[in-house]
This record gives sequence, C-alpha cells and structure tokens, in this order.
Amino acid sequence: MTSWQTTAERADAYVLGLMDDDERLRLEVELESDAELARAVGQARDRFLELDLAGPTSAVSPGLWTRIEHRLEVDASQRMAGPAVRPQPTNDNRAGRWRRIALSAIAASLMLVAVLAYGILQPSEPQVIAILMNADGEPVVMIEDFGNHTAKVTPLVDTAVPGDRSLQLWTLPTADMGPVSLGVLDGWKTVTVSGPELPGPQEEQLYEITLEPLGGSPTGRPTGPILGKGFARAPRL
Repeated sequence: MTSWQTTAERADAYVLGLMDDDERLRLEVELESDAELARAVGQARDRFLELDLAGPTSAVSPGLWTRIEHRLEVDASQRMAGPAVRPQPTNDNRAGRWRRIALSAIAASLMLVAVLAYGILQPSEPQVIAILMNADGEPVVMIEDFGNHTAKVTPLVDTAVPGDRSLQLWTLPTADMGPVSLGVLDGWKTVTVSGPELPGPQEEQLYEITLEPLGGSPTGRPTGPILGKGFARAPRL
C-alpha cells in the first residue's frame, strides 16, 4: 500500500488509477462525507481531462458492431429478465487505456448511425450519437443528444446499481466549461434527461456516466467511478 501525503495527492492517485483496491474503496467511502476530498477529486478529473482527448486512432474489434446490433434488437423486457451483471467500476484514467476505449467508441458510433436508415432509432433525429464503453472496451450505453437540452440514454447491457448510489450523465461541451451534468438517471433503464442550456452538441464531444453518491455528485463535477465513456459522432444521412 502506498502512503499518499496530501488530499490532492490522494485525489490524483485515485483519478489516475494508481491506488490498489483497498485504497480505492476506502477513498470512495470517504467521498460521501468529505467535501474537501470530493472537490479535490473533481479538480483532478478536470486537470487530467486532456488524457481523454488525445491519442492515435485505434481499430475496433471485429465483433463489436455485431454485439451492438444484437443488443439493440433484443426486446427490453427480455433483457431485463436476465440476471443482472454489475461491471467492475473503475476510475482508471491512464492515457493508454482510455485513449483506446474512447477512440473505439468513436468508431462504434460511426457504424451505429447507419441503422437510422432502417428505422431502428426514433423518428426524431439526434444531432449526435455516442456509444459509451466500459473499462474493458465493451459498449454499455448509447447516448442520443437532440440538441434541445435533452438526451436519450439507452442501456446496452444489464447492470445492477446499488441502492445507495446514483448514476449521473456528464458531457464536455468545451474544455473551458469543463464537465457539465446532463442529469441524475432514474435507474439503469432507457430514459430521456433534460439538462442545462448548453451549446449545440458537436462531433467528438465527450460523454460519460459515473456512479455517484445518492442524489448525484456533491461537487457538481464527476467524482465517482466511470461506468462508461465515449465520444460523439453526427449521423450521416
């Protein structure tokens, strides 16, 4: 176990994924009651944000689109009837890992927009679409941002959310604005959220879902583990 000297150092280590499991779990418990630590984690997330926005192009795995298409076609009731599987949340923001995941999400989004022509998505066309990937590079959520301060969240896998936690959707309109909450989600299900007034969504805009204390982040910035993140692409019609 490593001894982190200051609150800022602990926050940096947490965001960069340098803590072992015991240290990470202990810090996440402290986040619920330690406002100073929560602020430090939010500030660290902002500082290291550029790690999510850089990196070379990475190829998508051959079976990715087949898995996404299959999940979209399965009836929601059938999916919910299956056993809930909770992914192992992680806050591992090390550049190499998240660059590969984020860039894979861009490629997955480009392929996903092709289904618009076949009526799989709702008739009202989103301005951008993002496929959020978990730490293992698997698609977990589809985000459709309609540019009128509303976004639709469609889960692609089954996930159990602890009763004392909330899911929160975030986006990054500009680097100057920093992460902005689009809303606390009402459970792990398809839902449309209404966020604040923001600039129109753009290609390569970052979206992510985090696991936060009940009711949402206490700081107005992401503080919890990232369940999925990805960049947006505009539909090609």
